[in-house]
Parts: sequence; structure tokens; C-alpha cells
Amino acid sequence: MPNSKAKRRVHFQDLSLIDYKECWDLQERLNKENVSIKTHNFKHPEELQETKDTLIFCEHPHVYTLGKSGDLKNLLLNEEGLKNHDAVFYKINRGGDITYHGPGQLVGYPIFDLDHYFTDIHKYLRYIEEAIILVLADYGIKAGRIEGLTGVWIDENDPEKARKICAIGIRCSRWITMHGFAFNVNTDMTYFDHIVPCGIDDKEVTSMEQELGRKVDMEEVKQKTLDALKRLFGFELAT
Repeated sequence: MPNSKAKRRVHFQDLSLIDYKECWDLQERLNKENVSIKTHNFKHPEELQETKDTLIFCEHPHVYTLGKSGDLKNLLLNEEGLKNHDAVFYKINRGGDITYHGPGQLVGYPIFDLDHYFTDIHKYLRYIEEAIILVLADYGIKAGRIEGLTGVWIDENDPEKARKICAIGIRCSRWITMHGFAFNVNTDMTYFDHIVPCGIDDKEVTSMEQELGRKVDMEEVKQKTLDALKRLFGFELAT
């Protein structure tokens, strides 16, 4: 749970449907601004400046992204195949392997200065997972973790039935985070047929719609996810 420090103020942006590269560029700019401030503070402790935390929620048009440790072989489409599925591909600077983003998926990008929370990447990942687990519980969906595999899973204790509902991949520089989570709400799951999700070939993927057998109100899921993150990290929204 949050530490005893005063609540951190986070600037929240709901960008709705936005091009992946456009949003990536925004993340890069926010991240670099904070890293520059921390570099300045290290060199000039008598002139301390404050970093700014931002939390972005959005959806993307069809896109596949490959993390820096990923294997391109896990993308099963060539250039023509991507075009036929109205999708694009980017090799990016987060951790993890390949994943898919598309409409109906809630994507969250926290650009947080972890010096104001805790300097522990594993704890940071567990908090994001916990937020999604809490949201799913509100809909009667029991979810959990699989040891050694980042993300949120359904039937996590049954190797034959386990399926991922939320993927997480991040980057951290000077304890400033970027990238984040991809939570399948009303996602078109057929797009996962064209990759080996996260490089894991023996596990399925799923969505809230698939688990519940109905469309889910995305705005409601956004609010519940935001509330869970606020509660776990102990921040409040900047006005």
C-alpha cells in the first residue's frame, strides 16, 4: 500500500483512440522532461525542480509492438499481411516481447517518478497487476498471477486453461517509468492469432467480453481502473 508521504498529484489524460506513434512520442517527451529535471537536480541540488507524473489512458488503432528483448519471429504477419489486416508494426523500447493493441482495449501509460512512491520495479509491476485484478473482481471475474510471467491471468492455477487478460511491459530510466499495460475489455481477439503473444506459445489470451459473454462499458472500466490505481499508489488527480 502507499507510503506515508504526502499524496502525489498525477495529471490524468484520457486520449480515447489515438495513433500509437503519436502517443509513444508524447510518452517519450514527458519521460525525457522528467529525466532532464532529475539530472538537473543531481547537478544542482541547491536549485531543485519538481518532476511531473502523468497517467495516460487510451485505445489504439490496430498495432503490433515488439519489446527490446522480443523475437521478430513471434510476429506471424509479413508486410502485406499487416496491410491486409489494417495493422502497423513498431519495434519499441519497452521490456517484454510482442503484443497487440487495438480498439476495445484499455491501454494505460503511467509516466511516474518512482522516487515519490518506491524504487522497486517488481513492486511497481505487482501494483499494476493488482489494480487490474481488483477491477476484474468487481465484475465477478477471478484473476491472478503466474509466477515468472508478468501480467494478469484467468485460471492462473491451471496450466491448460490459463489465459492472459492484461499484458504489461514497461521502461524505466532514472526511476521515471513509461509504457504500461494493455487490458483486454472488448478487444477483437482474432488479432492475437497473428502473433505469439508475449512470446508465450502455450497460453491463450482472453478479454472481459469473452469471459462475460457481453460487451462491457469501457468508460466504467476506465473509472474503476483509475480508482484502483489511485488507491494502490496513493495519488490524487491534479486539477
